Amino acid sequence: MEESPRTLHSRLRLLEYPDKYIFEPVDGVTDSILQVNRADGSMESIGEMPQHMQNAKVTTVYGVLGMIRLLVGSYVLVIKERENVGSYLGHPIFKISSLQLLPCDRSLNTSSNEQKKMEAEFTALLKASQKISGLYLSYEVNITLCSQRLHELGNELKSLPLWRQAEQRFLWNNYLMEPLIENKLDQYLIPVIQGYFETFNANIGSKSVKVTIIARRCTRRTGTRMWRRGADKEGYAANFVESEQIVEYNGCTASFVQVRGSIPFIWEQIVDLTYKPSFEIVRQEDAPRVVERHFLDLNKKYGAVQAVDLVNKHGSEGRLHERYAASMNPILSDDIRYLHFDFHKICGHVHFERLSILYDQIKDYLSKHGYFLLNEKGEKVVEQTGIVRTNCVDCLDRTNVTQSMIGRKMLESQLRKFGVLGEGQEIRDFSSFDTSYKILWANHGDEISIQYSGTPALKGDFTRFGKRTYQGIAKDGWNALSRYYLNNFADGTKQDAIDLLQGHYIVSVSRDMAPTKRGLVETYASFRVAFALIFISFLLALMSLRQARSSTRHLLECFAWTGLTLGITAFVRAHGRHFTNRPRFLTTHY
Repeated sequence: MEESPRTLHSRLRLLEYPDKYIFEPVDGVTDSILQVNRADGSMESIGEMPQHMQNAKVTTVYGVLGMIRLLVGSYVLVIKERENVGSYLGHPIFKISSLQLLPCDRSLNTSSNEQKKMEAEFTALLKASQKISGLYLSYEVNITLCSQRLHELGNELKSLPLWRQAEQRFLWNNYLMEPLIENKLDQYLIPVIQGYFETFNANIGSKSVKVTIIARRCTRRTGTRMWRRGADKEGYAANFVESEQIVEYNGCTASFVQVRGSIPFIWEQIVDLTYKPSFEIVRQEDAPRVVERHFLDLNKKYGAVQAVDLVNKHGSEGRLHERYAASMNPILSDDIRYLHFDFHKICGHVHFERLSILYDQIKDYLSKHGYFLLNEKGEKVVEQTGIVRTNCVDCLDRTNVTQSMIGRKMLESQLRKFGVLGEGQEIRDFSSFDTSYKILWANHGDEISIQYSGTPALKGDFTRFGKRTYQGIAKDGWNALSRYYLNNFADGTKQDAIDLLQGHYIVSVSRDMAPTKRGLVETYASFRVAFALIFISFLLALMSLRQARSSTRHLLECFAWTGLTLGITAFVRAHGRHFTNRPRFLTTHY
């Protein structure tokens, strides 16, 4: 049987020879065997397997995500382990559990020591990228598109390979796929998203309902919490995630989409060892233009847009709110709306049920623009004509609590449409279903937060249990401290790895081999050394103080060590940015 153009190889036998890698499909027709040269990374499709296989190391992989070229070598990224996590519109979805990097760097043997050193630094970043979480794929269906857009694809597009149907902004391995695209290896090109996928089946009374959530992270301005804030000059916002909630019952399917994203103008919050670094609005005069670009793009893709801004009205966040509100004024219309809801002032740290105040302000909008609905014949009944765009500062904690509330209200509306819920009934009236639904949204929030900040979401106990708990508050405190450590001492390297994989930073021999000019403090600043000196000086000051009563010399030594301690501390505070883990590739995209 001949394979259709859309069929992707889901299982491959990997043969590692001294001079090449061979990927042999073991899930069907084997007339498209992939061979990769280990010296230069060149690829070609071969018709049959090599005759001599005794020297090969043989393993199984589940797909080729792509290839990246560095200074000297090329590196193939393959799926080592995967996990079936459910189905999307009837097609199986897999989560990538483990990645493997296959080096094609034999030419390193003839490279200079400096080239080898630089290649090792870049390779270390690639190896770090093997720990990236939240990657999902399907061999059968395009998961980069929400249900409504997938349904609207014409027959001509549906006949194309999956990678050509894909929504580019949600295609995580878009850059990595380029070498395979150049070699026309369609059956090896697997579209991958970063985000979240989970599904559950539960009864409401005697009626079985399936609920799915699928989140798609935009790759245009992807990165870590402190090193990717705001938007770039094209209007692409950091931490932009599309979350689609799907409910299936009795052959019918309903889908509701909402999005989150950083406040969409150019601003920064560069780490400097303080717990909460100051916000810096870059080129304030450009804010209205960037905001307009962002919302016109959303309007084109989704229809009407209701912006919900959850940041504080006063304090340091207040400056962001004021600039955002002022930039929105010129573009407000029936299709683009803006609502500020001071989450912390209204809800505090425990009264999240007060989000009902917010819902009352947007329920008419939600009712007007609705959701996407297919009947049991797969025919479109209604479509979603607008979205809600929610943001706080991080677009994690407050945002997830708010989105889960909106998702719950829309799910109840859909279930009433299906006749599953009666008038006046709510999800919380059915404890088993309610518990599963809360866990679904809590897990979704945790995974989106881990990808951006390195820790699970704060305020997750409310999403998971419907109330704030002492254990949840204590967990929030620990996660907040963890975020501080990661932001200051780990995320710079992680940001570099992300930029390298996404093609936001292209390795260049002329640039990366050139000497870099750095200031004296930047060259020698080391937080570990500074902390060690402060600690030792403090201990010596204490030891001298204990003996100060018996000797004036020890008193003077105590003053000297105390002065050194305070001096080093003051120096580190004054030059805090130089003592953090900064991205090496950080460039302004403004």
